[in-house]
Amino acid sequence: MSLSSSPSPERRIRELLMFLYGPRAGRWAWEALAPRLEAFQQRVRLKERPLSEKDAFLIAYGDQLRAPGEPPLQTLKRFLDRWVESALNGVHLLPFFPYSSDDGFAVMDYKSVRPELGSWRDVEALAQTRRLMVDVVLNHISSRHPWVEGFRRGEEPYCEYFIVVEPGWGDLSRVVRPRTTPLLTPLETSRGVQRVWTTFSPDQIDLNYKNPRVLLEMLDVMLFYVEKGARVLRLDAVAYLWKEPGTPCVHLPQTHALVKLFRAVLDWVAPGVLLVTETNVPHRENVSYFGEGDEAHLVYNFALPLLVLHAFHTGSARKLTEWANTLLRSIPEGCAFLNFLASHDGIGLLPVRGLLSDREIEALVRRAQEHGGLVSYRSGPQGGEPYELNITFYDALNDPRDPDSDDGRGVRRFLAAHAIMLALAGVPALYFHSLVGSRSCHRCVEETGRPRAINREKLPLRALEAELRDEESRRARVFQGFLRLLNARRAHPAFHPLGKQRVLNGAEGAFALLREAPNGDGAEKLLVLVDVSGRSRTLSVECAQLPLGARRWQDVLNGETLPTQNGRLIVPLEG
Repeated sequence: MSLSSSPSPERRIRELLMFLYGPRAGRWAWEALAPRLEAFQQRVRLKERPLSEKDAFLIAYGDQLRAPGEPPLQTLKRFLDRWVESALNGVHLLPFFPYSSDDGFAVMDYKSVRPELGSWRDVEALAQTRRLMVDVVLNHISSRHPWVEGFRRGEEPYCEYFIVVEPGWGDLSRVVRPRTTPLLTPLETSRGVQRVWTTFSPDQIDLNYKNPRVLLEMLDVMLFYVEKGARVLRLDAVAYLWKEPGTPCVHLPQTHALVKLFRAVLDWVAPGVLLVTETNVPHRENVSYFGEGDEAHLVYNFALPLLVLHAFHTGSARKLTEWANTLLRSIPEGCAFLNFLASHDGIGLLPVRGLLSDREIEALVRRAQEHGGLVSYRSGPQGGEPYELNITFYDALNDPRDPDSDDGRGVRRFLAAHAIMLALAGVPALYFHSLVGSRSCHRCVEETGRPRAINREKLPLRALEAELRDEESRRARVFQGFLRLLNARRAHPAFHPLGKQRVLNGAEGAFALLREAPNGDGAEKLLVLVDVSGRSRTLSVECAQLPLGARRWQDVLNGETLPTQNGRLIVPLEG
């Protein structure tokens, strides 16, 4: 669909509602929505804060850390204030709502905080000191949510809140699935057994966005989070929102229209609040959620983790370099990638389809299994196919069977991989277990029976702090290394998320990146060189590739002036 040229947010909302629901229902939806938005605008006044090189997010669960006698949300804030300070000025607080499964992503109540974590006051306290990202679990809700209970009893308006598939509904053979569980789940209701759509699990029942009342409910949830301090909204599993028989039911035009609508609502009543889309799909499909600059502000850079792993495992940055050369071509002005290497989920395999060969992907799967990792599957045309690697990123890079993997070499390799992520144009996000150098928790898998639990361990604060104080421990070396990298990033405008980026063709065993602040001529320029081979003592780049030629360059990490030799800039490596 196409909208009028640069229309106001109000006009965009009206046109999108008409596209989704037709003239009659679209007009009803607008008349119901507009007063809510006007009331919100009067009630909530937001101060915009543009992104800068100082922005970086920590991804963490509300109960990531535990201390006796203290709500975990307060423990997390205390740790961040004491240990991290300003190095990570944003926090992605993973779902903290009452839930029935999937570690928070089967939400039972969108507007409550789990009492065992703390209260809304604790969430708001985090938001006062850091840019807060909150999950909007849009696609589905818990089978124990009150809306589902109303549906079971046959109460209005809940009878049409979910997708009921009856005989003759249409062809479902092309539906794309991220899981191997049944697509349809039978529910006992006052009207008999009804089969409802469940993309992710029988406990996560998909919402029916063909009903405009559902859209209004979820817009209300989004704005409630903004009122509670959220300044970034993560649209979870957004690619699956709209279903049509005979289609893959992923990335449909109506889905993109919904994202445009969410964006238009924020542009009108909450400017400065950012949308992030979470779409763990092949790279070309993933970047489609930028739209024409009218959908997501930030899109997860899902291909990055596996391409970095491939570079370090093969000792060659060629595939990473080729891909990184194309990155900024797909980004509209004012938009950026959310760069990450690890998260609460596994390391997705789909995003590198078409970027790495089947053989190269299979090699990464084997390497993860050799390192003690697990593999999760999804339903595909030929049955189950690998979907993600379940392993901490530290173990994905460093073989736990190798006695040297826990020493300085393993730590340097881990930090070098993240230096690539931190240097790329966009906003970095660092998972808590990466920040503290965690290894895979096999006990967690045994206790829960869930592969994803391998990198979701909850840590006692006292034990963690003891390790961080031990300068020789793996955790301390990783943590201090990250603080050094993050603080260097904060200090240099060349790392601005919207700054310029040029990938240089250098030695195959090195990744070379030139960053420049976005304010044009005379702006700071910064060269990033990362050895992925583990064999180099120095890295070099032809001075002719650099904008300042053979003029003096200085190492921003240690302040030393770098030498040139025979027309090349020489960068000595640490250790």
